[in-house]
Amino acid sequence: MVYHVSKQGNDRNRGTEDAPFLTIQRAADAAQAGDRVVVHEGEYREWVKPGNGGLSEDCRITYEAASGEHVVIKGSERITGWERLEGSVWKVRLPDSMFGGYNPYTREIAGDWLVAPQEPKAHTGEVYLNGKSFYEAFSLEEVLHPVKRTASAYETWGGREERILEPEQTLYQWFCEKEEGDTIIYANFQGADPNEELAEINVRRSCFYPEVTGLNYITVRGFELAQAATPWAPPTDDQPGLIGPNWSKGWIIENNIIHDAKCSAVSIGKEISTGNGAHSRWHKKPGYQYQMEAVFRGRQAGWGKERIGSHIIRSNRIYDCGQNGIVGHMGCVFSQIYGNEIYNIAVKHEFYGHEIAGIKLHAAIDVQIHDNYIHHCTLGTWLDWQAQGVRVSRNVYDNNNRDFFVEVSHGPYLVDNNIFTSPYCFDNAAQGGAYVHNLCCGFHNHYPVLNRSTPYHMPHSTQVLGTAPVYGGDDRWYQNLFIGGGEEGRSYGTAGYDGSPVSMEEYVERFLALGHGDVEQYERIKQPAFVDGNVYLKGAKTFEREENRYMEDWNPGIELTERDGEVILEIDLPEAMFDVRTEAVTSEKLGMTRISEARFETPEGDGLTIDCDLTGTHRGKKPVPGPLEGLHAGKNRVVVWRRESRHPAGNE
Repeated sequence: MVYHVSKQGNDRNRGTEDAPFLTIQRAADAAQAGDRVVVHEGEYREWVKPGNGGLSEDCRITYEAASGEHVVIKGSERITGWERLEGSVWKVRLPDSMFGGYNPYTREIAGDWLVAPQEPKAHTGEVYLNGKSFYEAFSLEEVLHPVKRTASAYETWGGREERILEPEQTLYQWFCEKEEGDTIIYANFQGADPNEELAEINVRRSCFYPEVTGLNYITVRGFELAQAATPWAPPTDDQPGLIGPNWSKGWIIENNIIHDAKCSAVSIGKEISTGNGAHSRWHKKPGYQYQMEAVFRGRQAGWGKERIGSHIIRSNRIYDCGQNGIVGHMGCVFSQIYGNEIYNIAVKHEFYGHEIAGIKLHAAIDVQIHDNYIHHCTLGTWLDWQAQGVRVSRNVYDNNNRDFFVEVSHGPYLVDNNIFTSPYCFDNAAQGGAYVHNLCCGFHNHYPVLNRSTPYHMPHSTQVLGTAPVYGGDDRWYQNLFIGGGEEGRSYGTAGYDGSPVSMEEYVERFLALGHGDVEQYERIKQPAFVDGNVYLKGAKTFEREENRYMEDWNPGIELTERDGEVILEIDLPEAMFDVRTEAVTSEKLGMTRISEARFETPEGDGLTIDCDLTGTHRGKKPVPGPLEGLHAGKNRVVVWRRESRHPAGNE
């Protein structure tokens, strides 16, 4: 059955092409496995809550924009009836009844690992003028007399300096207050008349998200989805997003434009029964402990390949969100995330916490993240807890405050053929990783974490095999291209592994040399480092025991630019670097991780050969260090990512 939805329709109609429904929700109530819902041109202000799911990959429920038509689903409402308060500041009084059971102007951004602001708290609501979001103020005085925010404010929030907001951005502010039965919103529209121009506010938590779990095999394709009052989404809470499957299996979210989620846009995360903010609510146990419990509660709630995960998130454009472009704890397992452009994530700095990134996943078991363009984010990608079997490949990272972070994981995880251009390149608080054929233009931190024993799993399974602290190391760095930088005291390259053994046999010898003992002895020795075939330019430093390497104080003059939907890399390389000894990197060469005792292999359990570069070009027997096989001595100019028709407004 094909159901049609049109702004000229009526929900009492049959839902046919000549008698369409008016709302997408009416079609969602009717659709059964195997059905399609075709939505025609227009703006639909509703939260679509699917009532049914598909049965299999071949018997889905598909929601799609009609061919060539622009369909927008919004979590906001247009507001008129503003009254001028003073100068450019207007106010509107709204009855609480318009928000139903979720009022974004009383719902605070709060939860585990939120750092600031703590008092007063920010809200999940938002005000927009002609599609541009405002900044929340914490008093009416700030709205009446806005001031430029300073970098020092963000140093206290994040522990490090973040971007300074442009002066004109800080002028558009709003403030809310509550009176019995009503919500009052004040906003500084800077000379615009909100009754004449498009003034909108968030009123719904989500745009497309089921209220129940277990609705599998749903496809959402070709829409613009925007302006949802999503809450803070840490791994110990329920994790609703602007769009997402809510603890289900086999969704496909593709070819959409998704933006202006207050916190998270696409959620492939956990659900509420496995925990919901217990640490910040009761403070009886560390958040770490509740997160550990969530893993075991998840197993009891059916967390496994048969019921959860295996989603596809592809060819979407995701931007202007406060916390994440894509988020997920446990529900992300066995998924594929590719062909997306993710940018402007958490750059407004209205709130700060330890769960912010373009892509932020916990327990990313066998997740494949590839061919994405991730730029202008506070943090590009953060794989936290149980990154096992995950592969991050052929992505382009640019202009992020930090490009990549992997934390408290035991591997194996593989990072290959990526471009990392931000000055702050990696944080590695994990072990058991392999970094192969990457371009690394920034500094790299790696360190142990001995006070958080975290789970590892049977290969390609959610079944917990054990838990262990992170000793740091057990990493492989093969045939990467490192570029040095100017920050004093930073590690550019692999010299941070100096002092490490270079084989498991040598590691065991060092352990035995310490004499009788057990767990305390392992904290005293470094894990092995497997480093070979890398190139170090512009002051980047090599691991002291790397045998095959090339190091030169050569400035490659790297530039990454975007033009007409193409991302272009320009790089100047010395001729001698091409003489470094290299070879095809395979599962055999990468070996087995120490803690999880697992191989680097495909999600199907097959052996790996890293024989294609970032652009898909086949690598020969002597591959070029770095992510691009076709590079040569001198100046190179290569298209490394194309937008093409990845993000249509409506399907073609």
